Amino acid sequence: MPATGCGASDESGVDAKATVAVAAGFPVTVDNCGVRTTYDKPPSRVVTIHQHPAELMLALGLKDRMVGTAFPDSAVLPELEKDYESIPELAEREPSFEKILDAGPDLVYGGYGSAFAENEGRSRQAFAGAGIDTHLNREYCGRKRVTMKDTYDEIRTVGKIFGVPDRADALVAGLKARVGEATTAVRGEPRVPVFVYDSGDKSAFTAGGKGLGTELIRLAGGENVFADLDDVFGDVSWEQVVERKPEVVAIYDYAGAGSVEEKKKFLLSQPALADVPAIRNKRFVVLPLTATLVGIRSAYAVDDLARGLHPESFR
Repeated sequence: MPATGCGASDESGVDAKATVAVAAGFPVTVDNCGVRTTYDKPPSRVVTIHQHPAELMLALGLKDRMVGTAFPDSAVLPELEKDYESIPELAEREPSFEKILDAGPDLVYGGYGSAFAENEGRSRQAFAGAGIDTHLNREYCGRKRVTMKDTYDEIRTVGKIFGVPDRADALVAGLKARVGEATTAVRGEPRVPVFVYDSGDKSAFTAGGKGLGTELIRLAGGENVFADLDDVFGDVSWEQVVERKPEVVAIYDYAGAGSVEEKKKFLLSQPALADVPAIRNKRFVVLPLTATLVGIRSAYAVDDLARGLHPESFR
């Protein structure tokens, strides 16, 4: 369970005794995707763009610092749902620069690179010009391969920015324990070939080797059949899917890309896929897209995947 606080707290969830100590730990300097930011004090008015940064902040007990969020794309973790619903939603997708400014933030925390799309007037430079700091999820910093270490590092970095490193350490420890339980359960089991189906009809949009999804599948006792795709996501042909004989299809579930049932119906209706083991045996594992990204949900995804790939290990 995400850690939501430590010590005696007021009703907002902020440790009153820690407030003075927090200020004493500053300034804090963070290098993030080529942008260096020095925080003289913890941000107090934050807008998150995309769901996974919002959930990360809530899991750290930082609801009182959030003045707006945007772009929900999956069901929120049940234990965070009430807090999430209490944050004003600025837009169904990325809000405009002006809409964000209206919320009066001192920090904008983006999940995908599109949070700071220059062609939409939301560049990090534009926010800096308005006196607003920005932070981008490290998954979109253009680094090579993303792993669970990036998840833990992201949590600790956000904990440092907000002056709650102890909460971040506790949250990371809990997530590591969850992953450890899943990997221990499937240790020694044969690796299951997995095809990630995000979307697509004429071709398949799938998870490549650079994204966190490949690591999650590996930890769960599987193998991404397109781990050699040199990108976070990319298009592959259906002929390639047939050739690689996946035994399980991991369906990514998110708003705006068709329902899980529609995706299953499409895959099962394609004659060319009829002899693919995963399709023939109707073996599907469903993952919310937010659970496959750098954020608190990735540890949950390892557990869900492991149970889907090796159900006998959890009986």
